[in-house]
Amino acid sequence: MAESSAEYIQHHLTNLTYGQLPDGSWGFAETGQQASEMGFYSIHVDSMFWSLLLGIVFCSLFRVVASSATSGVPGLLQCSIEALVDFIDELTTSIFQHKNPLIAPLALTIFVWVFLMNFMDLIPVDWIPQVAHLVGINYMKVVPSTDPNVTMAMAFSVFILILYYSVKQKGLGGFIKELTSHPLPSKWAIPVNLLLELVNLIAKPISLGLRLFGNMYAGEMIFILIALMFSASFGIALFGGLLHWVWAVFHILIITLQAFIFSVLTIVYLAQAYEVDEH
Repeated sequence: MAESSAEYIQHHLTNLTYGQLPDGSWGFAETGQQASEMGFYSIHVDSMFWSLLLGIVFCSLFRVVASSATSGVPGLLQCSIEALVDFIDELTTSIFQHKNPLIAPLALTIFVWVFLMNFMDLIPVDWIPQVAHLVGINYMKVVPSTDPNVTMAMAFSVFILILYYSVKQKGLGGFIKELTSHPLPSKWAIPVNLLLELVNLIAKPISLGLRLFGNMYAGEMIFILIALMFSASFGIALFGGLLHWVWAVFHILIITLQAFIFSVLTIVYLAQAYEVDEH
């Protein structure tokens, strides 16, 4: 039982990976060990697929609501989306007190997209992988935010914007001066200042991406462990079903909170990039 449980967990934690096989050819990994040995140039196809699909769902949904919006009595969907847009806009205005029409739409996109990726964690862990297995796909992870490649890619995309707006607002010389003149106002302390400021700068995308990954990965693990109870006796399976429902209800708060935190920190970091006299 212990061995089969370990295999079950390992199977659910393995991505559908495409890369270079041990014989030098390119193809999909057939085992979890093979997937882990494929190296840097391998691609997690399932993470890419679900990320893009959920992005399309997000864009399509908002497009449909925008094109069918009415000034009369709106429907529930229109009310919900309008309330969300107003909330993100007010949140952005309160944090980012500069003129940039990109920030609010960016924050909205991040919040909804991350929420949809996190929401996939509420689907029972065996449903979609079992369907994939029936069509010949051995591995299928459906929660993109449990893949550090996805969360870190989003975080470093935000990091590129931070660097871009820092240089745009302060100039290259001003940005370098900011990195070398704080927190110690002495020319002799430039190496120390640069080291401290670079650590602080690089910590932003790393903490942004790993925070989301860590929380969602832990949630996924709990769902997988609960699913193991369904193969036990009737009493344990019944308790597992109750536990699954309780954790799912609580997890709704977690997936929303993680999307909110990622969105808010993005606004905060970009606001800091605009601050000429930050220190």
